[in-house]
Amino acid sequence: MKTQIFPINELSETQAAEIARAINAGAVAAVATDTVYGLAANAFDEQAVSRIYTLKERPAGMPLQILLDSAQTAARLTRWNAAAARLAEAYWPGALTLILPASQEGENLLRGAKGLGLRVPNHAGLLQVLKVLQQPLACTSANVHSQPVITQERELIDFADGKVELILTGGDLSPVASSVLDMTGEPVLLREGALSRVQLETVLQQPIK
Repeated sequence: MKTQIFPINELSETQAAEIARAINAGAVAAVATDTVYGLAANAFDEQAVSRIYTLKERPAGMPLQILLDSAQTAARLTRWNAAAARLAEAYWPGALTLILPASQEGENLLRGAKGLGLRVPNHAGLLQVLKVLQQPLACTSANVHSQPVITQERELIDFADGKVELILTGGDLSPVASSVLDMTGEPVLLREGALSRVQLETVLQQPIK
């Protein structure tokens, strides 16, 4: 497979459009994010998403994160509520993953999970691609399942070149894990990452389990 490599922080409008066309046609991309390097595809493209699971050797029952361009897109895909809106206004784009029940439009993205894990990344280049793409990206870290995540550009190229259609490089990354808040019922903090429990509780104005 021929892999095209683009520097994600220096994309022209033409390049961003070319990348979006390729992803909408079924391409899988290895891409820099604001956390670690990831494998990403159009979230609605079952064949492309299946390729991510195969490349990563990821168990089929483990859902992928959904990366979005905005809270407005999240509100279409989920049963959005006032609490989620407050958190999105405070911390998106950023290192906060919200798990919410799917709307009718988002149901096809559940893939066996009880909710959709959504995030708007704080990464200008990736947001540029998402806005041109006008589709959510299903994403997971770019590594073999249970192996260390990839943060070095050279390591990413060694891992992904010839296996995916696109590599969007962003140098060597200094990742901070996102905080993961399950809001399918009463809020439950599944992972305390970049944002603390206190920060989230302050915005929600209620305790978190």
